[in-house]
Amino acid sequence: MTQKKINIALYQPDIPQNTAAIIRVAACLNTRLNIIKPIGFIFDEKKIERIYMDYIKHCEIKFFDSIEEFFVKNITRRIILFTTKAAVSYAKFQYKENDILLFGNETHGVSNNLYKTLKNQVRIPMNNKTRSLNLVSSVSIGTSEALRQLNV
Repeated sequence: MTQKKINIALYQPDIPQNTAAIIRVAACLNTRLNIIKPIGFIFDEKKIERIYMDYIKHCEIKFFDSIEEFFVKNITRRIILFTTKAAVSYAKFQYKENDILLFGNETHGVSNNLYKTLKNQVRIPMNNKTRSLNLVSSVSIGTSEALRQLNV
């Protein structure tokens, strides 16, 4: 496997099917997946197994017990928050090697404090009549653009 150039991070995910599908995305795109606890389900549920099948063998997953631990362990990396509230389009942002693309959970996004803490924020432009994309779609779109910019 080649060196991982982009990292995906999920903040307290709460839908197992989405997390499982993101494992597939991370495996196929050769990115590292960071999962920040607490998570809203038991990780080894059968639902997850049906979706990720053997892809988990090809995905580097790292769990963090808290957002604080995540920040401490990634102090040298740039963290980019994907949020519907950002002014900058994900496609206009300049990604760098080892960036971490952070996605909030499906129900609540990220905490207000975390939102205010992260200076690098991007959005995926959408029809203003809709609320948001599915988390898996957002992860796929954002990660693909970052990898495209890095010529991976």
